[in-house]
Amino acid sequence: MAELSVVIVAADSEQQTVLRVLVDGTSVARVAHVCGSYPVAAADPAMRRIQSGSPVVTLVDIPAEQPGPALRALELLRQEMPQTALFAIGSMSQPQVIVSAMRSGAREFIERPTTTTDLLEAFVRLTAAQRSVKQNEVRGKLFTVVNAKGGSGATTIAVNLAMALQATHGNTALIDIAPLGHATLQMNLKPAFGLGDAVRNLHRLDSSLLESFMTRNSDGLLVLAGANAPLALEPSANDFARLFDMLVNQFRYVVVDASTRIDGATRLVCNLSETVLLVAHADVASLWSAARVQQFLRDGAGKNKVQLVLNRFRRIPGFSETDAETAAGVKLLWKIPNQYFAVSAAIDRGVPLMNQNHTDLARAFAGLASRLTENDVDVKRTAWSLFKSV
Repeated sequence: MAELSVVIVAADSEQQTVLRVLVDGTSVARVAHVCGSYPVAAADPAMRRIQSGSPVVTLVDIPAEQPGPALRALELLRQEMPQTALFAIGSMSQPQVIVSAMRSGAREFIERPTTTTDLLEAFVRLTAAQRSVKQNEVRGKLFTVVNAKGGSGATTIAVNLAMALQATHGNTALIDIAPLGHATLQMNLKPAFGLGDAVRNLHRLDSSLLESFMTRNSDGLLVLAGANAPLALEPSANDFARLFDMLVNQFRYVVVDASTRIDGATRLVCNLSETVLLVAHADVASLWSAARVQQFLRDGAGKNKVQLVLNRFRRIPGFSETDAETAAGVKLLWKIPNQYFAVSAAIDRGVPLMNQNHTDLARAFAGLASRLTENDVDVKRTAWSLFKSV
């Protein structure tokens, strides 16, 4: 493990001494500079002194009595030194200070009084994460699930597809961009943060802050919750571009529940997806809608990305799968069997069908996940950046 350059920012002289001893005691880091005041502006001499230390890590001590200056310093350091990892040192008995510190840009919040072991573990986590990023040359795959018409089942499919991918491959995220988010309801999760928080903090968003806005279910799936009330101002396509650029760098698979959202932002996300799952039923109104939606999405997503998923599928005499493809104007990818009451009960109880792995529906979702990833073993995909097309 390479030696880390560390700058300490603490107003209390005794705490400065303690932190210096602790950092040196880890044997993996050295103190490049100790700053005795919290910077208040980019031109502040304290800021210039911190920058001159070229730190990999900046430790910011947060006094319990007056945390404000330290929290504002964290925010400023995050803006002026985005490549530096910020570690906050403070009291674990002040939850609002912890939340504020993480929102201000702290990668770690370490308890005060601090130990050498606490710092060493934080340094090891940082270097492991940095090594993982360097080794991860292949960006993640994005799958977007869209309804042909309201009530077709996009959210149910997105939730269970994401859970199937997590169970098989791990490192999967579910992102709810629907006008009103229902994904967490189906999983009986109570998110503290969501999509709006991530978008509002794009200017300082990194992998740690992004993950702090997500909710983890019992199987390890990370969910970025959708809006719980109609938004006065929707995120722009450019906002989504920046957010998803980070997501595909952080996760192997990203499943997007667009539900009934059909706009420019959805079309952008579809354009960046490996596959767009257009969910419809085998009836005239649903397939008629599917034909119109797929045309809109194809204008941005390309001809072969949009594929049809028939939900609540049952065989109808005189109506074939080819007829469904012709009516929708898109190739059929998968069929989910018609078990309406089982699905309704799962949604009402907040127990996803993938947690009922003995059912035909769970097997259908697992099969869909397998189909979407069947060519992924040892396949190297060309790295891409959203900003090439925005």
